Amino acid sequence: MTDRRSALGLLASAVGVAGVSSVPAARAQDAPKSGMGKIRQSIVHWCFARGAKWKLEDTVEAALELGCRSVEGVGPQDWDLLERHGLKCAYVSAHGFVKGMNQPAFWDENLKAIHERIDQCAARGNPAVLSFTGFADTTAQGGGVVSLEQGKKNCVEAFRKVIGHAEKKGVILLLEHLNSRVAEEMKGHPGYQGDQLDDCAEIVRAVDSPNMKLLFDFYHVQIMHGDLIRRLESCKDILGHIHTAGNPGRGEIGRRQEINYPPLMEKLVELGYTGWVGHEFIPTGDPMAGLREAVHLCQVK
Repeated sequence: MTDRRSALGLLASAVGVAGVSSVPAARAQDAPKSGMGKIRQSIVHWCFARGAKWKLEDTVEAALELGCRSVEGVGPQDWDLLERHGLKCAYVSAHGFVKGMNQPAFWDENLKAIHERIDQCAARGNPAVLSFTGFADTTAQGGGVVSLEQGKKNCVEAFRKVIGHAEKKGVILLLEHLNSRVAEEMKGHPGYQGDQLDDCAEIVRAVDSPNMKLLFDFYHVQIMHGDLIRRLESCKDILGHIHTAGNPGRGEIGRRQEINYPPLMEKLVELGYTGWVGHEFIPTGDPMAGLREAVHLCQVK
């Protein structure tokens, strides 16, 4: 991180990454434009905290250097830090992916959280709140077992309870599709009911609102389905957010994995997608080198 501090003009005597908080908000406008172009790129903090032990200040610093304009997935308690550097939070989660919207036992808790997050996003100018279908079997969490068809109906009913508030506040509600094939923590989610892209798309469309959208994660879709460009085309009307990661392994998105990202970015532009593309890979090497490569691969001039 030291070379990046120099590049950003931070004091050489700064301890750790604390000095990044002293960079004025205008500094974001001075950052290199490498993250610009037709794709709005963002960095997902949790995977760099996990894989590289980065603090949020580190991720902010990386975003500033690379020209990314968002650090996503962080809670409202951290938004002051982002705003001081001219950054958005492209999405914020409202609840976990186990106790989701497919079981009424969790509706009160989840809907309260979503409602609160919508208000917080609207007040701070952040665009989206993330939700999940939940697991089919939540007996251990105080729920029960729900069939796929009933789970989808439950999700639609639950989202309809809050989507009007999202519309009023101008905030997007996202539903994320996750893979259920990989049994490694945070690389796959066996038991997740929304593991089929078509099922998630069906839920989103049934809610029937311009503020209900799909989070399309290339890593998860590749594992469950492949055929990524045609899958993008099939979801073009409901795309609300995009995530990147390499497969297999959820590592960097360069040449040592099977997903070819430049054509995917070009397809997004062709489809008229104007939302965020968030890098959500868990670094296996130098995290800044991986991010720099990812930003380059996802540029469309």
